[in-house]
Amino acid sequence: MFSISSWLHLRIPFSYFLLPVFLFSLTISPNVTAEGVLWTFIIIHIFLYPASNGYNSYFDKDEKSIGGLKNPPPVKRGLYYLSLSFDAIAILLGYFAIHLTFAIMLLIYGLVSKAYSHPGIRLKKYSIIGWFVAGLFQGFFTFVMCYVGINSYALENSLSMSVGVPGLLCSGMLWANYPMTQIYQHEEDGKRGDKTLSRMLGIRGTFYFVAVVFALVTLGFVLYLNKNYSAKYSFTYVTAMGPVIIYFIYWFIKVYKNATKADFKHTMWLNFLSATCLNGFFIYLFLYARNYIQLFD
Repeated sequence: MFSISSWLHLRIPFSYFLLPVFLFSLTISPNVTAEGVLWTFIIIHIFLYPASNGYNSYFDKDEKSIGGLKNPPPVKRGLYYLSLSFDAIAILLGYFAIHLTFAIMLLIYGLVSKAYSHPGIRLKKYSIIGWFVAGLFQGFFTFVMCYVGINSYALENSLSMSVGVPGLLCSGMLWANYPMTQIYQHEEDGKRGDKTLSRMLGIRGTFYFVAVVFALVTLGFVLYLNKNYSAKYSFTYVTAMGPVIIYFIYWFIKVYKNATKADFKHTMWLNFLSATCLNGFFIYLFLYARNYIQLFD
């Protein structure tokens, strides 16, 4: 259970790629406290996400590169129990540090993530359903869950357009990004019979699809920021995503000439660049839109 290989498969650093959802939720939160922010961050990023990663790795048993691990070690039985232990810790901390509603949302997220990879259900093998559910729960659902945890609110206080719209934008980000995380795993997914969206679209089709969804999500963010903040923040968002767009085009040109360039290395660089730009923007939005930056003047 405590073998090095099992801990590696938790892929805790990979939580960085999902941090933008938490930061965006923090940005719109009206009842921010250091305790709420810290506990919500720790529970979700240190325990919940790694539990999902480990559980997924246990049933996938990948032999080639996976998100966050270029050379994954062989999966051991202990990984199964370690991932469940992390799930249990997340739920218990959610209950005692926040409240029951937050703990229940953590449980629901964990169950859905298990349904995604467990061979008895394995949503991952269904191209459209797997893509939609993953984006919905890692985006919208997690956004609301973070909002509940950070503000220590009841769920009914979180079900409004002011929360729902940015939550859906988060799902849009995930729906745009998710096929790219599958693009280098066609061979492994094919061996298991997983008809992922990227396999269905093909390598070039994945790039075209992601470009269209990303453009729509960018438009959504521009409209949202214009309405709720100002044009200055819309411009900053587009500027912040500039490096992602440039790298995406650069990578697509390489893949267009040579399909083998749709590999782990380029995928991880795109993920890192996208997460870093989004994290930077949401931190900027949080500090400047609330005038917190004045504290450093």
